[in-house]
Amino acid sequence: MTTAPDRHAHPLHRHPTHPPHDALGPLKDREQVALRLLESSAKHSYDPDTELDWDAPPEDGKWYWPPELVSLYDTPLWRRMPEEQRMDLARHEAASLASLGIWFEIILMQLLVRHVYDKPVTSAHVRYALTEIADECRHSQMFARMIHKGGAPAYPVSRTHHNLGRFLKTVSTTPGSFTCTLLGEEILDWMQRLTFPDERVQPLVRGVTRIHVVEEARHVRYAREELRRQMVSCPRWEAELTRISAGEAARVFSRAFVNPQVYTNVGLDRREALAQVRASAHRREVMRTGARRLTDFLDDLGLLRGAGRRLWRSSGLLA
Repeated sequence: MTTAPDRHAHPLHRHPTHPPHDALGPLKDREQVALRLLESSAKHSYDPDTELDWDAPPEDGKWYWPPELVSLYDTPLWRRMPEEQRMDLARHEAASLASLGIWFEIILMQLLVRHVYDKPVTSAHVRYALTEIADECRHSQMFARMIHKGGAPAYPVSRTHHNLGRFLKTVSTTPGSFTCTLLGEEILDWMQRLTFPDERVQPLVRGVTRIHVVEEARHVRYAREELRRQMVSCPRWEAELTRISAGEAARVFSRAFVNPQVYTNVGLDRREALAQVRASAHRREVMRTGARRLTDFLDDLGLLRGAGRRLWRSSGLLA
């Protein structure tokens, strides 16, 4: 990864390592997992409307996203940009990522509803799924409010990606749904874990990411446990379809990660910006590091094989 003068000021430059990925030991009881997650939800859930100070003005000189996580960071174009333009790009990219998060969470809520449709309604497993859906509703509202407060526009995904999302969620297998859940949650979670303790970042953005990290930790646990369970019992054809659909989802997700309109909106040449992002070794390292804990886990489950692995490589999320 490239270095910068302030390389010791931000945890990204300390090359954070993830804890060892989940050992594939005995499956845990589905109901016991759900009960523990419900107990955690009762103790550690937040109402963003009351938890965060939405009326406080933005603080001068603070970023809306850590500069090391901005797509153009440490490119030739970045080095030519004045600091004000860099900070403006960070503000627009934060709005773009929040917009992507809302799009993804709407898909996730539909996948969760499908998952529990034919399961016992009084089970803890279903109760937790409904609790998670409620969390995602609050998160989507929180992200939308953050976009509005930051003054940048919302950035919907392209029509192509919107329709690919519609197709993927329609044909998704159950293990495919939980793989896609982890894809959308774990990379952004890694970035947000670097954001909420970063004192260079606007307090509101830090508060939003703190709430999201705390509540998403439960969602990740639920998805990982259920994906492990599904991969043990699913037929071979379903496992293969999951490998391919998850690989295609990774390809779509990585391309939709930052809306190219952000470059135009801050006065940059879109083609030049996109070319420099694609050529950036720093950006590749950021995306692969953010995905590493997930790809290690999926590899252990046998989901990174054949055509699926090739799709993951083409997404840029797998080294």
